[in-house]
Amino acid sequence: MGVLNVTPDSFSDGGRFLDPDVAVAHGRSLIIEGADLVDVGGESSRPGADPVDEAEELRRVIPVIEALAGEVRISIDTVKPAVARAAVAAGATLVNDVSATLGPVAAELGVGYVVMHRRGTPHTMQIEPHYDDVVAEVKAFLADHAERAAAAGVEEIWVDPGIGFGKSTEHNLTLLRHLHEVVALGYPVLVGTSRKGFLGKLLAASDGSTDPVSTDDRLEGSLATATWAMAQGAAMIRVHDVRASLQAAKVVAA
Repeated sequence: MGVLNVTPDSFSDGGRFLDPDVAVAHGRSLIIEGADLVDVGGESSRPGADPVDEAEELRRVIPVIEALAGEVRISIDTVKPAVARAAVAAGATLVNDVSATLGPVAAELGVGYVVMHRRGTPHTMQIEPHYDDVVAEVKAFLADHAERAAAAGVEEIWVDPGIGFGKSTEHNLTLLRHLHEVVALGYPVLVGTSRKGFLGKLLAASDGSTDPVSTDDRLEGSLATATWAMAQGAAMIRVHDVRASLQAAKVVAA
């Protein structure tokens, strides 16, 4: 799954693809690099991000989806029912929902659905997140919401442990360490670690620095965690760097 953020404020590539023509060109580059699916988002879900009104989100994503839908499978990264409906009408076939609330909408539309675990909102989720047992709590949440989606009529259900969404570095590492337990739930697992903040902190620590490395310098950490996730049984990885990730996937597959 290649990431295509049509936003001014996403943590890694905010502002780079806000122009629809530039976004479509980048989407096509992701396809050329080997993306099986392009995930189009018009509202950042990074820590501290402000919400975007519905009309603006639609203005950002619909022209891009319409342009790319005939060339690759498209997922819409949104928490808004109206945006999901419009995106599917434009050609998207998967709803990637960080709020885990759109299962009934995906069922209504007859498309696939990604249930992701998140605790809190972008403004609150990284304020001292706490779990008694992060693996057990995330697994229970995903199983419950996946079952609800199935009961609503969704036939294609993915689960995503939500790395970086309301979780500390240690929570993220613990979930990755026990990812096989999430896989054992029986649903295909999507994992997104690409360029995330915990990698910046880990890579800074490895260099003896206290400052996180920049998003552009997190490729090696992204590939390490993506490779680990694949080896643990993840069925899809959500990445910014498609070509390098595909090369890693080929080696894991072999």
